[in-house]
Amino acid sequence: MANKEDIDFTYTTTDKIHRLAIGETLDLSGAMYDGDFSLTLEQAQRKKHEFITENLNIKKGSKVLDMGCGWGPYLNFISKQGADAIGLTLSKGQYKACRKNGFNVYIKDVRTVVPEDFGMFDAVVSVGAFEHFCSIEDFKEGNQEKIHRDFFNTVYNLLPKGSRFYLQTMTFTNNMIKPDAFNIHADKKSKEYICALIEKLFPGSWLPYESDMILRNAEPFFKVINISSGKLDYIETILQWRKMFRRFHLFKYFLYVKLIFENVFSKKFWHLIYVFRIQPIKVCFECDLMDHYRIVFEKK
Repeated sequence: MANKEDIDFTYTTTDKIHRLAIGETLDLSGAMYDGDFSLTLEQAQRKKHEFITENLNIKKGSKVLDMGCGWGPYLNFISKQGADAIGLTLSKGQYKACRKNGFNVYIKDVRTVVPEDFGMFDAVVSVGAFEHFCSIEDFKEGNQEKIHRDFFNTVYNLLPKGSRFYLQTMTFTNNMIKPDAFNIHADKKSKEYICALIEKLFPGSWLPYESDMILRNAEPFFKVINISSGKLDYIETILQWRKMFRRFHLFKYFLYVKLIFENVFSKKFWHLIYVFRIQPIKVCFECDLMDHYRIVFEKK
């Protein structure tokens, strides 16, 4: 699994820039357009939050756990609906931002949560965190399915029977090339280079394969209420983010320059620069190397 250092590299390094570009409680995950690309990004993210809330039967007074809460966009939404929300993250930057904005957030590995920590919940949400649970090393050692099964068991133990869990995650398709073929020195238009950039962006992380792997490992614990692909929605989300990052803001551009000077000799940082330029996640969606799923589960 991606450790705290890995998560901090992905999410804390550019924490302030993300918040300046997208918003204080930014949602760094695919929005829900459902084919209506006339919606603004803010409207599409709100539509996603409404979808989750409705499908998980979250109401005023509901106790909700957000596993991998990011900068608190969903915590912000359901708190305004009167829910009792707790968020977990491994990113120091996200934790500080959430606490500053008044959210009840803790730095904790979501895979280790037990009822003794925070009690039971009426609903559990995980948007994007599932992508970081398995590493390339775990995959090569044949442990990926066990890691996913153990996570579903963790969520299962936090919910009463009939309660619901929302999972949103990117996946690999069966067209994904093998990790041994990833090559950061390959031609910059090649799959080998694009996939190597994904690995640099998400160190310590390896995605599940298709929705089948997810559903197979969830099956002992949950039944599926709703499942849909959000790949086209995520492509549109990335296009909107790109505009936001490029939009002029004096302090944001100062931070860009500051980061470059502070990390001028860091290869990891320059890989991150190429990620912003090339948008490898978008390319992998378009090349059918990756997909994206939104799944509503109910505890058996």
